Amino acid sequence: MISFQNIQTEIDASFLYKILAEHEEDTNIANVFHRMSEIEQGHAIVFMKKNNLDTSHLPPPSVRARILHTIGKVLGYDYILGVLLDTEKSLSTSLISSRKKNNMSGSISDTAHVTILKNILSNQPNVSGSNLARFEKRHRSIGGNALRAAVLGGNDGLVSNFSLVMGIAGATSGQSAVLLAGIAGLLAGALSMALGEWISVKSSKELFENQMQLELEELENNPEGEELELALIYQSKGIPEEQALKMAKEIISNIDLAHEVLIKEELGINQEDLKGSAWEAAITSFILFSVGAIIPVFPFFFVGGIQAIIISTILSGFGLFLIGASITLFTGKSIWLSGFRQVLFGLAAAAITFGIGKLIGVAVLG
Repeated sequence: MISFQNIQTEIDASFLYKILAEHEEDTNIANVFHRMSEIEQGHAIVFMKKNNLDTSHLPPPSVRARILHTIGKVLGYDYILGVLLDTEKSLSTSLISSRKKNNMSGSISDTAHVTILKNILSNQPNVSGSNLARFEKRHRSIGGNALRAAVLGGNDGLVSNFSLVMGIAGATSGQSAVLLAGIAGLLAGALSMALGEWISVKSSKELFENQMQLELEELENNPEGEELELALIYQSKGIPEEQALKMAKEIISNIDLAHEVLIKEELGINQEDLKGSAWEAAITSFILFSVGAIIPVFPFFFVGGIQAIIISTILSGFGLFLIGASITLFTGKSIWLSGFRQVLFGLAAAAITFGIGKLIGVAVLG
């Protein structure tokens, strides 16, 4: 039997694609999203029939889908498309598994939702090469990256400093010692994260800029060769040769657009990603890590001993659950399962360091 989770996944995808269609200014791209919504709804109906469920009343979108809609209002609706694309691999695995169990024939949409989008676009006579390039740029540059970075940054700060604080608390009962270690751990971790992010962004940007300059020189010196390469790239994606040649010719006629498309297709570089500031990335990383790291330290500003340890554990557990629940925005898994799993792992790490701290404290202090 097809699980209800698979049905709900299709319902949510249909709902989110419909939202994208309603907020897409380009009518041709909006039509793509409408058709994708219909495809996903069709999957849901097929699955419901296989489970002998009433298809006249489809389930409503899940809480997760409605939250993503709300986030889309704040971060932009392109974010929703990014999340849909990020979850394709998990969708593919579950759908293929279900089809095998139920002896159902496979579907290209099981493994290539992005390919479907490309094929729909390529078969639309009103979609130009530049429009396809715009869509390609969007689906590569958007996504849950910002929110994911926030969640993971907060998680790193919380888990690492929670473990550190519990280790020191186990070794000594002094409130000031734990507080000092917690603040030091916060600053050391946040500064390390910030420096690492700065170096990563800066070095990547310098490397990509050099590669982009080389590509521009090739385009200026041999536009015919670059046009042929671009046409071959489109053909490799399943676009008919005649249409691929026409699209490549249209794109090459605009050197700025041609440069943007070529560095994306040949080098895998998205120019939008290069607009970010290394300092902005470093500061953001510092703040996100600090937000998570301050939670286990906070009670020790006011109390000490076992009371502070208990309060710190409760606050950290609550923070870990929220982080685990937030991760489900990307995975689509159960909020309770993901949340409590995160709590379990975090508490286990803190318990281990607390125990080690206790042993060290006894050995040192006698």
